[in-house]
Amino acid sequence: MARLDERIALLLEIMDQAFDAKGWHGTTLRGALRGVTPAQALWRPAPGRHRIWDYVLHCAYWKYAVRRRLDGAGAGTFPRAPSNWPATPAVASLAAWRADVAFLAAEHRKLRDLVARMPPSVLDRRSPKQAWRNVEQIHGVAAHDLYHTGQIQLIKRLMR
Repeated sequence: MARLDERIALLLEIMDQAFDAKGWHGTTLRGALRGVTPAQALWRPAPGRHRIWDYVLHCAYWKYAVRRRLDGAGAGTFPRAPSNWPATPAVASLAAWRADVAFLAAEHRKLRDLVARMPPSVLDRRSPKQAWRNVEQIHGVAAHDLYHTGQIQLIKRLMR
């Protein structure tokens, strides 16, 4: 089996530490969702503020969007609407919550698999309409996960 390029390996490590692997920084996105009930996921800290469930779907969207940019497939149609901040269910159900957490994990896996297969030569490439290089978008997805992990952790504290 061929050895992964060092930059690709580091990007995968960063993505995994932000999403579901052990990292020095503490809680990962997946870890922040562990034990959250559907009712907690739909709890809104204040009028007009996002809920945990919102962040789950928002993070799934950006994993999807970056993957589509990287594979050259274009914008496509995200399976939930509206795209960037998809609507959450009006009534909490365990099945719907589990399905959306699984949806987020599936989007992470798809993006991770694409990054693992990327030739290192495309990391510094920019797509025609993008200001960011591919490597910056991949790193940005990990940073995005951690940013919203902090918000989720704060919401959980506010619920207490």
